[in-house]
Amino acid sequence: MRTIPIRPGPAAPAVPPPAWRASWLLAAPHRLGFFAGAVMLSVSALWWLIVLASRQGLVPPLPWALSPSLAHALLMSQGFMPLFITGFLFTAAPKWLGLPPVAARSLLAPTLACLSGWAVFLMGVHGLAPMAAIGLSAVAWGWSGFTRRYLQLLRKSTVEDRTHARVVGTACLVGSIGLWAAVVGLVLEEPGWTLAAASAGLWWFIAPVYAAVLHRMVPFFTAAALPALDAWRPMWLLWTWLVVLGAQPPLDWAARQSGPLAALAISINGVAGLAALWLAVRWGLVQSLRIRLLAMLHLGFVWLGVALLLQAAAQALWWWGGHALGLAPLHALTLGFLGSILLAMATRVSCGHGGRTLVADDFAWGLFWGLQAAVVLRLLGAGQGSASGVLVLASAALWAAVALGWSWRYGRWFGRPRADGRPG
Repeated sequence: MRTIPIRPGPAAPAVPPPAWRASWLLAAPHRLGFFAGAVMLSVSALWWLIVLASRQGLVPPLPWALSPSLAHALLMSQGFMPLFITGFLFTAAPKWLGLPPVAARSLLAPTLACLSGWAVFLMGVHGLAPMAAIGLSAVAWGWSGFTRRYLQLLRKSTVEDRTHARVVGTACLVGSIGLWAAVVGLVLEEPGWTLAAASAGLWWFIAPVYAAVLHRMVPFFTAAALPALDAWRPMWLLWTWLVVLGAQPPLDWAARQSGPLAALAISINGVAGLAALWLAVRWGLVQSLRIRLLAMLHLGFVWLGVALLLQAAAQALWWWGGHALGLAPLHALTLGFLGSILLAMATRVSCGHGGRTLVADDFAWGLFWGLQAAVVLRLLGAGQGSASGVLVLASAALWAAVALGWSWRYGRWFGRPRADGRPG
């Protein structure tokens, strides 16, 4: 019997991805918020890298109309994180509150106000200080618009459980007040006032939002991926967490006093740090390591415990001998905890709401570990040695690479249709 070999036909031509269009950013709130956040993240990281390179003599000196530390504090705490928060909140909150989805177009005006405001702020930082105040006013106006829109959702909701949503709403309102207070500080040329407002924004706005979202979502995500674990999230845990985070500014003041106040501050932060590490294990840290996307979330949470322990150690060293750990505790919190959680949550939402599989591929996994290396370098550079400046610069370079890599990869998704063809 004669056999006729079957020859494969010509391969089907590869279908190019749809063209990137700005109009797709208005297809869902997370697209608009995350894209704007990615723009601010990239600009902030590159700007700070240039500033540090200038300090090392690698680029020409920069002109300054405001203190670099003041500009850094405002931009890194209030620049990109609130925009990512809006992308998440206006995607998740309607589901939490039993309401219809929010149209991304309704968020366009405050988003543009924030982006343009930060652009004017940066020009003012390196040019005219009044321009910085004008730019920050636009940012404060934009964030006030987001907050007003979110509080409207909260008022319309009739669901019984609105605790997490209310915590977030209160924190967002505090964030608006803090931004306007920072504007007043710039207008009055009171840098101490503006720095205090930036600190309040970190501890009483950004940190409580993270606490409420993680308390609600981490046990849920973990139990869904690892059914053997329970979704343990008692409400007393949330209230304790909020008190500890909110008490950080007064605790920092207390640690600089002599006697019982300093001992109390050191003890609270030490116990809180150990408790946070215990909570990481209780929520499934070890089990999560088998699933990259989940591991990113849990490993990021570990940095909270590390940050609180470093804070206790720094306060104890200052009390006993005048030694300090510099800005190591603050960067363990901001770059380590807040940064890692931001990377993990934004990646998860981008995949899930982009019609893609909920996984962290090699690229996302590499970005995460690049960030961890940046955190370690920044902590090592917190000392006063001769290598400190080089270590901080290397950390900033890694951070910028992670920021640009994430923004380039996922920013392209936000301007294209979902991979599964569904709307949104």
